[in-house]
Amino acid sequence: MELLVLSLLNGLSYGLLLFMLSAGLTLIFSLMGVLNFAHGSFYMLGAYLAHSLSAAWGFWWALLVSPLLVGALAAMFYAQVLQRVAAHGHVAELLVTFGLSYVLLEVVQLVWGRGPVDYRVPAALSGSVFTLWNVRFPAYRAFSMGVALLVLGALALWLRLSRGGLVVQAALSHPKMAQALGHNVPRVFMGVFACGAGLAALAGVLGGNAFVTEPGMAATVGSIVFVVAVVGGLGSLWGAFWASLLMGLLQTAAVALDLPLGGVRLSQLAPLLPYAMLVGMLALHPRGLMGQRES
Repeated sequence: MELLVLSLLNGLSYGLLLFMLSAGLTLIFSLMGVLNFAHGSFYMLGAYLAHSLSAAWGFWWALLVSPLLVGALAAMFYAQVLQRVAAHGHVAELLVTFGLSYVLLEVVQLVWGRGPVDYRVPAALSGSVFTLWNVRFPAYRAFSMGVALLVLGALALWLRLSRGGLVVQAALSHPKMAQALGHNVPRVFMGVFACGAGLAALAGVLGGNAFVTEPGMAATVGSIVFVVAVVGGLGSLWGAFWASLLMGLLQTAAVALDLPLGGVRLSQLAPLLPYAMLVGMLALHPRGLMGQRES
């Protein structure tokens, strides 16, 4: 029972972290039709900025300021670069975000070095929040889960009930009509791109000290978040949510059970499970769990 509870809680916390990452990617794809290859780099940059800001001002300021700084950087990149290449098609947009990912990686290595940095969990959240069947669940992971659920609720309410959310949905389905009605569609696109990058940075702030903050973290989560987005369904926020939870629970259960499978253990195959799920989903149901677009 203890192993089951621990595996379930760890899977949920990891899955909700993946959701914060995939939610930003899903928003950007929904509106622009572009898979942002720099999304994992925004996650990495958020963690590194939080490390420096935490040392100077404390974790709580880092939690607030780091996503805002990354969002502002993403808005500048969209306005000065991405918007200009949009006329050349999605291939050009993919290539320019691919190039941005390498630029951010080199900048991080120049500023913070090539090794991991000492980004720690804040002292206020270093204990356990509860004990269940002799299993202590860290307060920091519970806090991260709460933030992810707040993000889900805020995004769902904003998209459905607010005027800004209605404008975003109108620009998604009928951009020319939204432009004719007086809405600045390019500015809407820029805001959504900045919001998506800010969500990735928020995930970096919360995940950087729970795991490891080092230059390879962008590549580590970058591939997983694309798997989540495709399995959940490109363009579906709720699809990304359920796919993230499924992915988190699947991987942690595989590690916890560690059953023998021939000459290998199930824990050794855990990193391959998301990609096996991706192949199966594309073969059987290309739209994903709740997808709105196929390509």
